[in-house]
Amino acid sequence: MESKTTPLTGVKVLDLTRLLPGPFCSQVLADFGAEIIKIEDTKLGDYTRWYPPVLGESSARFYAVNRNKKSVKLNLKEEPGKEIFRQLINQSDVLLEGFRPGVMEKLGLGYDELKRINPRLIYCAITGYGQSGPYRDAAGHDLNYLNLAGISDRIGHKDERPPLAGIPIADIGGSLWSIVAILLALRAREITGKGQYCDVAMLDGALSWLAMPLADFSVTGKLPARGSDHLNGGYAFYNIYPTADGKYVSLGAVEKKFWTEFCTKIAKPEYIPLQFDPCRQGEIITNLTSMFVQKSQAEWVNFFAASDICFTPVQDMNDLLSHPQIQARNMLVEVEINEKTVLLPGIPVKLSDTPGKVKLEFPGYGQHTLLILKSLGYTKEQIADLQQQGVI
Repeated sequence: MESKTTPLTGVKVLDLTRLLPGPFCSQVLADFGAEIIKIEDTKLGDYTRWYPPVLGESSARFYAVNRNKKSVKLNLKEEPGKEIFRQLINQSDVLLEGFRPGVMEKLGLGYDELKRINPRLIYCAITGYGQSGPYRDAAGHDLNYLNLAGISDRIGHKDERPPLAGIPIADIGGSLWSIVAILLALRAREITGKGQYCDVAMLDGALSWLAMPLADFSVTGKLPARGSDHLNGGYAFYNIYPTADGKYVSLGAVEKKFWTEFCTKIAKPEYIPLQFDPCRQGEIITNLTSMFVQKSQAEWVNFFAASDICFTPVQDMNDLLSHPQIQARNMLVEVEINEKTVLLPGIPVKLSDTPGKVKLEFPGYGQHTLLILKSLGYTKEQIADLQQQGVI
């Protein structure tokens, strides 16, 4: 029988973040029951509200990472706004912020100040480079973190410049590690009764993806050249090949049994013992490229349908809509906004007893400001005065 609660029911999160890393983090927490109060400034709010394409009141990008939250407009540069914030901190379990180091301290709302108000507060700061080190105050975006972490050097073809990934790998990595940090801190609080500070850097998260390549490098002393090793295009058994219709297919036959079945299926048994022979890879890749370009992507998918070889088509976003595996896992959610269908990712973590829930409710800019202030005991007159002062 499915539980009526979700794992984070009763957890209140104040979210000061904008753009992607923080909002993605808090949306996952919201999907699993946390109450998210999104604190937005009184000038623009979350920047993603205004990025094109805009549907109705907000951008498609805003809808992507801000479902099931509340929005409060609050000017934290004014003392009345800070006082409201302190009252909210007193009632909250988690604070999530994504400013550069030192910003909250300048506002008089740093961790040392806030933990005096609420010793059980879990304060999670997502930054590009972390709260320490020579890059602490530097500006950055996903591209910079991937480059500095050594990720970009692992992607792309030999003798070509590293390509842009096209998706924010380090940003989402920062989101996921922030979720881990918050959940660990919540668990620790059950033991100690105290909150703590969580320092999450997107650079650190990106570097953590290099666990295996770093281990290999430390043992061999050899820098893995781009486009030359097992996982980045240097070997035939783990590669992407073009097809006759201008599309692509991917082969991931790393284990010997998969490679053997693949070679047998294409009537090339002589390739079986050459799987890891570095001297023969260029020849085999060239021959397989010539083979795959003789048929369409769909024909190759059908040809290998019964084969156990780790073979898949390279899909674009349009292909995702009808793919049976993605449909079966409920990984695409549709919401109608201004007569447009917006696609959102579903919940990737499937819990048997306390599953997450997708609630397609999106906060208008400052929509819940009055509701939250009334819950704190503010009168109509006080609220009107705060509005006149530009505090809310």
